[in-house]
Amino acid sequence: MVRKAVIADAKVIHGLLNHYAGEGLMLSASLAEVYEYIRSFYVFEQDGAVVGTVRLQICWEDLAEIRSLAVAEEAGGRGVGRSLVLACLDEARELGLRQVFALTYKPDFFARLGFVEIDKSRLPQKIWRDCIKCAKFPECDETAVSIDIDGAVPDGDS
Repeated sequence: MVRKAVIADAKVIHGLLNHYAGEGLMLSASLAEVYEYIRSFYVFEQDGAVVGTVRLQICWEDLAEIRSLAVAEEAGGRGVGRSLVLACLDEARELGLRQVFALTYKPDFFARLGFVEIDKSRLPQKIWRDCIKCAKFPECDETAVSIDIDGAVPDGDS
């Protein structure tokens, strides 16, 4: 079940994010940052335990980013990530946003949800806000993907 995160979820979210950050698959987040952004996080709860998380970050009047998508390894392949991304897209629609993007090492996952690859240069807000701080900048090895959320999201599985 997907739900908005609450304060009690912060330490689990922090653990999920930093597990993957330790593998070089995402940027690390301090516990203070998780608390600061808790209202923009969703979690996937299964049998009373949080097994996935994601955050929708507004970037501009018509643009948002899906960030911090992390699913516990034992919950992988069960649609947790898909459910979390779809919750972000629903919220983006409710907010009146037109485009949602992500930087990812798993572009095929996002492609199954209707995202298409784009050039990172189309995301100057992201580059100057976050990428400039990354140790991999300017040699980023993530793929930028984007979706126009005015359209329908396909029913593909993941």
